[in-house]
Amino acid sequence: MNLPAFADLLASHGLRLLPGSHAVPVELLVELPDATIGHFTARGTTLRLTRYAPGALTAITIAAECGCGDHHPQTGPDRITLSRHAHPLSHHTLDGELLFGWRHHEAGLLRLPDAAPHLFTLLAELTTPTRELVGVA
Repeated sequence: MNLPAFADLLASHGLRLLPGSHAVPVELLVELPDATIGHFTARGTTLRLTRYAPGALTAITIAAECGCGDHHPQTGPDRITLSRHAHPLSHHTLDGELLFGWRHHEAGLLRLPDAAPHLFTLLAELTTPTRELVGVA
């Protein structure tokens, strides 16, 4: 599965894959139905989905390789990423060591089709209301 096919899968669930997403290692920026931004990463033994406010994205202009302007323009393309000032609204993780017995960097080796079910698991956690434990005396 490539990113365009994955974008279609997300669209069928009411989500939009944003620029700045990568298939290897898996790092996805997803616009959620409430316009917040989901940042999904698979690193080490952890799968993480962090939710940010809609304004958390920024564009970084990548300088041209030589920078001389003779062969290339002075500035290169823009890259969409999270602002360094963005603060998470919430985050959810899956601990691969506890759940799957991972020991090293197995999450970082996941291919996009293998990571997708974990993204949907974490998305379900975002939409599940948290329950508060209340003690009864």
